[in-house]
Amino acid sequence: MVDERLHRKLWIVWLVASVALAAWLGRTMLGESTDQTVFMPGPLTAGHHQLQLACTACHAEPMGGKDVLQEACVNCHGDDRKKPFDSHPVSKFKDPRNADRLGQIDALHCITCHTEHRPEITRRNGVTQPVDLCVHCHSDVAEERPSHEGMAFTTCADSGCHNFHNNRSLYTNFLIKHLDEPDLLEEPVVPARQFAQLIDQIAGYPIDLYPGTALAPGDADAGYMYDGTEIHQDWAATAHARSGVNCSGCHAPKSADGVEATWTNRPGTAVCTACHSLEMERFKKGRHGMRLAVDLPPMQVNEAVLPMQPDAGHESVSCNSCHVAHRYDVRRAAVEACTGCHDDGHTRAYEGSPHHVLWQREMAGESPEGSGVSCASCHMPRIEHDVDEWFSRVMVDHNQSANLSPNSKMIRSACINCHGLEFSIDALADRRLVDNNFRGKPTVHVETMELAAAEKQRRDEASDDDGGMFGF
Repeated sequence: MVDERLHRKLWIVWLVASVALAAWLGRTMLGESTDQTVFMPGPLTAGHHQLQLACTACHAEPMGGKDVLQEACVNCHGDDRKKPFDSHPVSKFKDPRNADRLGQIDALHCITCHTEHRPEITRRNGVTQPVDLCVHCHSDVAEERPSHEGMAFTTCADSGCHNFHNNRSLYTNFLIKHLDEPDLLEEPVVPARQFAQLIDQIAGYPIDLYPGTALAPGDADAGYMYDGTEIHQDWAATAHARSGVNCSGCHAPKSADGVEATWTNRPGTAVCTACHSLEMERFKKGRHGMRLAVDLPPMQVNEAVLPMQPDAGHESVSCNSCHVAHRYDVRRAAVEACTGCHDDGHTRAYEGSPHHVLWQREMAGESPEGSGVSCASCHMPRIEHDVDEWFSRVMVDHNQSANLSPNSKMIRSACINCHGLEFSIDALADRRLVDNNFRGKPTVHVETMELAAAEKQRRDEASDDDGGMFGF
């Protein structure tokens, strides 16, 4: 009798616990503000770990399959995968002539190669396919390209060779164009950024509110609050003042119909977006700003996977983290803002490196503008961006992840502004040189340029230009 009563109590306890657990899980799954990481089958990759509190960023439909996930991938990364950037666009595999390739590997879905929550099989760049992935489609490459005879398929993606998505700096014609360049170019400078001189052409810029007319220190419309203070002096020396952006432009911005907002002492990033929409769009695509793209609070420095300065751990990453309010010193943002947070070996080695010496010379006025090399020169380079079909401008790419990995993506946007292509390939392939922030010359040599030279000779002899986009 006692056993029967105990048995019944245990059943009741189990039933109540099961109902409570089901209710809690249901509330967690359906709730908009609850932490849903309990449902994660494994940790996210380093590139996505900030999104663990925004499951719906990828799983837009709770029971959605790979097509739902594919749409999520394209929503974030689609623009960066369009031609001429993507070496393997979906259209290539939808071509009936390549139908047999899909029998080897499903190249129509990102998750075929990038599966989240699988740390045990995840390699660099979130790749979850074996390192010899290329063999699926290129098993006969040695027949097509005799120069590849004897090369293992585990080496296809080595630095200086092929990138699956972005091969713009490594395809044959580009390599041939840059044969026999010196290690250091004759005029090593980065492009001059364009903004103030083009504001009348930038779509979305509120030219009616801020027409580019310079303001004098006495024009500050919050002068009664800050007149004579450091804040006022900082503002008066900025590009904002030179472009006609008064204190109220950020603290009490006007709407499109001219209605002034209520004054706020701490404007948010929406104020920055009003004039710098393209910069903000790119910022949200990188690791610094990706949380803002899914309506999460800004990333905190102590949430990073790279080593960071302990004193900066509580800081949030937003526009004013680098562009300090009122001063907006782009020179500080290019170096001190980076080293103030990052504490890895590569960052620590920057001070005193050849690049840093060039930066100091430019800052001291001893060298031409654009000849210095800051952290931003390489990791947030100045690129020519197509604003629309008719207009492009040189801008600072605020997506600091765009050319980060694989690092050969840095060649076109950063390295070849100053260095020859062969030197750039070798330098990025030299792990020791990367770690010490490029103090010295590469001790690693990649045969990429020799292969390109041999292909050029073959073409010259055959008077034929059939090298294609990717091979030799």
